[in-house]
Amino acid sequence: MEGAMEALLCSYRNCSERMRIVRCCGPDNFFLERVVFPFEVLTFHCPPATDVEIWARESVGVVLTEQLCADAMAMKQSGASQRPEWLPQVPSRAVGVKGNASSVCLLPR
Repeated sequence: MEGAMEALLCSYRNCSERMRIVRCCGPDNFFLERVVFPFEVLTFHCPPATDVEIWARESVGVVLTEQLCADAMAMKQSGASQRPEWLPQVPSRAVGVKGNASSVCLLPR
């Protein structure tokens, strides 16, 4: 992704007992789609102003359950204590955004 320095680190927590599909569409043809299992937390990078859709399988088919902006799901990080991306990011607390979505604030270490 071009301009990786500008990418947001976002988080989504599936608090339901059913799988969800997270679909992100952003600027410069950015696209990401992932299945999130029940109670799983998905972290991902995306450009600012990316639209995030949460889809669920219902009896009538696949239904759009939430529409969010990635800016609202961005994880807050302290510049002095950033952990390498390959290490798990340990949340200090979850802050609900809407429904099942959550952004996570990280405490400095």
